[in-house]
Amino acid sequence: MSAKPQIAAFPKGWIKDLVAPGGLSIYEWIDMAGAMEIPGLEMYNNFHDFKDRAQWPKIRKYVESAGMTIPMMCCSPDFTIPDPELRQKQVEHEIHSIRMSAELGAKLCRVLSGQRRKDITREEGMGYVVDSIEKCLVEAEKVGVTLVIENHYKDDFWTEPEFAQMMEVFVDLVSRIDSPIFGVQFDPSNVIAAGEDPLELLEKVKHRVISMGASDRYLANGTIEDLRAQEGGTAGYVSFFKHGVIGKGLNNYDAIFRTLKDVGFHGWVSIEDGVDGMEQMIESANFLKRKINEIWV
Repeated sequence: MSAKPQIAAFPKGWIKDLVAPGGLSIYEWIDMAGAMEIPGLEMYNNFHDFKDRAQWPKIRKYVESAGMTIPMMCCSPDFTIPDPELRQKQVEHEIHSIRMSAELGAKLCRVLSGQRRKDITREEGMGYVVDSIEKCLVEAEKVGVTLVIENHYKDDFWTEPEFAQMMEVFVDLVSRIDSPIFGVQFDPSNVIAAGEDPLELLEKVKHRVISMGASDRYLANGTIEDLRAQEGGTAGYVSFFKHGVIGKGLNNYDAIFRTLKDVGFHGWVSIEDGVDGMEQMIESANFLKRKINEIWV
């Protein structure tokens, strides 16, 4: 029997409540998440409760007392800022998050490229991002954390889409960083949002995939062609491109998981839905459990 992926969950539907002071506490989210009966919880570095460093060991202990671990930290560094001093602040914040990851027991910490700014060229942006990630890798190696870059749309708090959203740019970026502690966090829904084929991107990066963000999208109306026409084949969610239960949307999880199994993947798969409540996340978790057991035999 081959080693199987493990399931984590990210509180996509509650992220703004968890970031806001006086909103949902991380301890409340941990209690809620127990209903999914999964082994891991992915965290976001800007949750309000993380601002107090004294809370870090308490949060880790609380998760572990609930029978789970924190395998992954979600971060959204913006490495395409042209101003070198401001860009360095983003590097420093990511390094802070890498140290936080290590203290929480997370072995994976996400990086992004940054926003697709209109005042920089592709090559300028590529240089900024590669240089910034390489600086972060120095600290990651010291504390035993692996950095994973997600093919992303944009952070909830950004105004511009991801610099490396499109497949050609993302594959180019990944190819420029050769490190045993750097790889890909594959998210199939973000490929669809770009008007591209998830399986095509996966084929190009499958040997670099370390973790996966699992979500599913569906068209409330219209077609993929309508989506591409409205998006221009580039960035942005449109009103009829909705979050749904994993396994009921546009992604072909049989093909995705078989491709990953064939290259020996057995990393973390993190649920990124629940915008319509915990019942949706439970249904998604149950789908992933069944599908993983079916394919990794």
